[in-house]
Amino acid sequence: MMDNPGLYSLGDLAVTAAGTQVGEWVTDLDGMLAALANLRLAYGSGGTTIRAYVQTSLDGGTTAVDIACVLFGTASETAVLNFSALTPKLTQVTPTDVALADDTAVDGVLGDRLRLKVVSTGTYAGSTVLSARIHAR
Repeated sequence: MMDNPGLYSLGDLAVTAAGTQVGEWVTDLDGMLAALANLRLAYGSGGTTIRAYVQTSLDGGTTAVDIACVLFGTASETAVLNFSALTPKLTQVTPTDVALADDTAVDGVLGDRLRLKVVSTGTYAGSTVLSARIHAR
């Protein structure tokens, strides 16, 4: 947790080569009813695409569930998403791990933990960093 109660860092991941990076689970969020996520790409140079996945888990971290996929390209950009555990889900949600469509989110599914997973293509340079913060309520 950061200095502000309810504000958590999902990580600051430096992106250089193509690949997948997985942040640590932010745990002890049991009872969370909402989460406001702020994802920020500080673009350096190079690269092709960066997909940032916000994930939750409903089984203690064994199964990761995508709740958002934000597609970033070759420019600095910020994305803000708001999730509510109170949104009814009347149809089955199939858990995915880095398979959610670009620029989509699944509302109504919040477990007791969150993390950031980043999949990049191309070679980035110049201190390209993907940062994610959440405010859990």
